[in-house]
Amino acid sequence: MATSVFHQPPGTAQPHQHFQNSGFRHEFGHASVKLTFKGFKVETGLSRRGGYSSCKRKFGVIQASASHTSVVQPVSYPPNNSTDELRKKSSEAALILIRHGESLWNEKNLFTGCVDVPLTKKGVEEAIEAGKRISNIPVDMIYTSALIRAQMTAMLAMTQHRRKKVPIILHNESEQAREWSQIFSEDTKKQSIPVVTAWQLNERMYGELQGLNKQETADRFGKEKVHEWRRSYDIPPPNGESLEMCAERAVAYFKDHIEPQLLSGKNVMIAAHGNSLRSIIMYLDKLTSQEVINLELSTGIPMLYIFKGGKFIRRGSPAGPTEAGVYAYTRSLALYRQKLDDMLH
Repeated sequence: MATSVFHQPPGTAQPHQHFQNSGFRHEFGHASVKLTFKGFKVETGLSRRGGYSSCKRKFGVIQASASHTSVVQPVSYPPNNSTDELRKKSSEAALILIRHGESLWNEKNLFTGCVDVPLTKKGVEEAIEAGKRISNIPVDMIYTSALIRAQMTAMLAMTQHRRKKVPIILHNESEQAREWSQIFSEDTKKQSIPVVTAWQLNERMYGELQGLNKQETADRFGKEKVHEWRRSYDIPPPNGESLEMCAERAVAYFKDHIEPQLLSGKNVMIAAHGNSLRSIIMYLDKLTSQEVINLELSTGIPMLYIFKGGKFIRRGSPAGPTEAGVYAYTRSLALYRQKLDDMLH
């Protein structure tokens, strides 16, 4: 069995939704998009290891209205087009994946899971280094988990980007949050990058292991049992998630929210966690459940994918801001870099 390793240097505020009679309204600030469904099927079930809901949707007509221009431009699909047809028509886009820098509990060798722990000084440095590696790659939207270590990584990385756009976290958790976080300058909006946070991109929930020292856990439960919980695909720790369960939510979110942005030609960065990103890479690279358990992602090392012709093409990790090889892969990235050079010199 081949082992995939991505650890070497070469390599929850959701948008506010209102459900109505014939669809739902998606709002960013005062902007809103109403999606009218031709069909909507909801399947809710409780798996033997945990409870999840899944939705199968077929979108029909999309109507948009706005009293103010939003930082986010909603993605509109022509009616009656299948995802496969959209993939064929989609333009080239960059997808950057970054596992957060080292956290304080990584440093202490503790199971972290969904506990909200910040970065160490080393983690901050890793995030900044990640930003240098992607400083010439276009970024139109950023997605992070709901956890501070992923959000810190995204923000610190963007301080190194040559375009100097400001990442702004969207707050749609309440009407007041939307009202109070509006931007009224069109020029400022043009120099901003929307950041969407989503709990579905959180780290795998480790249940009763969270906060325990990993060596102490092995002594208590046995080394083999702990290894099984950490490295099997479908066996969860006590009251926690298996990798399979984590993949269920992370990949569903990627398909429903992030892939449509890529289909529309937007360049996306995701700052998240080892297991949620392993799950997404499993989907992108079509890995088996056996291959994904051997996949390792180091903290603070970005991975670049190109979405082109309906396919995800892995390009590895940019080696640095002057690395020409990354930009030679596609004409689009090469032109973007040239525009940056023209602007800044």
